[in-house]
Amino acid sequence: MLYAIRGADGAIQTLSRQELAGAVPLAESDPEVQQFLAEGRHGANFNALDADFVRVIEDVIDTLIQNKVIKLTDLPEAAQKKLNARKGVRNKLAGALNLLGDDSMIL
Repeated sequence: MLYAIRGADGAIQTLSRQELAGAVPLAESDPEVQQFLAEGRHGANFNALDADFVRVIEDVIDTLIQNKVIKLTDLPEAAQKKLNARKGVRNKLAGALNLLGDDSMIL
């Protein structure tokens, strides 16, 4: 059970797991609760922000590899697989045609 404090407009302003003065109880599955959690405090959609941030991290890793600061093989195997899978999907979505495969095959 969560406890919500609503603003003058009736929208949820604060959620707490502990009962607060003036708060109304709401189930975690309540659509308003889910929307509040998805939007975050400032109305930003955290799913979209997470996706954007993942892309930034991916670009940082690519830059570090290109500048020979790290090698892809320095990363844990699970991270390598995830990066390669994301690149493959992104290339397919972008309509990229990769006839030569990855750069390691070019002599």
